[in-house]
Amino acid sequence: MADNTTSAGFTRDELMEVNAARALAGARTCFVGIGLPSTAANLARATVNPDLVLIYESGTIGSKPTRLPLSIGDGELAETADAVVPVPEMFNYWLQGGRIDVGFLGAAQVDRYANINTTVVNRGPDKPEGRLPGAGGAPEIASNCGKVLMVLRHSTRSFVPKLDFVTTLGHGGGPGDRKKLGMPGAGPVAVITDLGVLRPDPATAELMLTELHPGVSVEQVRAATGWELRVSDELGATEPPTPQELAALRALKNAGKNAGENTRKDASR
Repeated sequence: MADNTTSAGFTRDELMEVNAARALAGARTCFVGIGLPSTAANLARATVNPDLVLIYESGTIGSKPTRLPLSIGDGELAETADAVVPVPEMFNYWLQGGRIDVGFLGAAQVDRYANINTTVVNRGPDKPEGRLPGAGGAPEIASNCGKVLMVLRHSTRSFVPKLDFVTTLGHGGGPGDRKKLGMPGAGPVAVITDLGVLRPDPATAELMLTELHPGVSVEQVRAATGWELRVSDELGATEPPTPQELAALRALKNAGKNAGENTRKDASR
């Protein structure tokens, strides 16, 4: 639907964000990317996993923001953290030391092996290439966290047969590539979108559709994917958001929106 709203009273984005939060049930520590991953991780703390330790690239450990942070440098993250460490320590000791369970990432483009592009996109003939935010800590997060979750909206612009640039390695070109390159983490284990959930096939490492969101068909997901998407023989269905999950999500978003408006007012004075 054009307004992204389902007949059940929640949006496709909310369906995606709630299911992304549910994927963090049982995790101890999460290295959080900004944007949709941060929304999901903070919602998880408010719902399925109140003891989840949120870690941000700026060096904050155990952040407990009362709203969605505006960036990794948002003061709310440091003010509510259990500890703030230098960025080199964060990467050298905590991340590369294998002390973080889950990395949660977004992407501009993802391919069939869950490799990620957040650097540059080809905008077509006679047009300058489109510049994106870049790698940040994503390559190290994907290499060293115990496992990686990804969240992004599903379209042929995002789910592409070939990346315009490989920023972050998921499963490379198939099974064994991560081990060959000495990457200790398991890599991407799930990609949660506004249409469903994709997971790597244990035999081939290629992403396949394993769960559909309510009201979505296999044909819709295939039409939004830039390669011939395989479907699991045991295709499941996700549960719709509960009223409690929706209330918590909307409260976080409203608080973040108010914070953003206040920041813009302060900057204009």
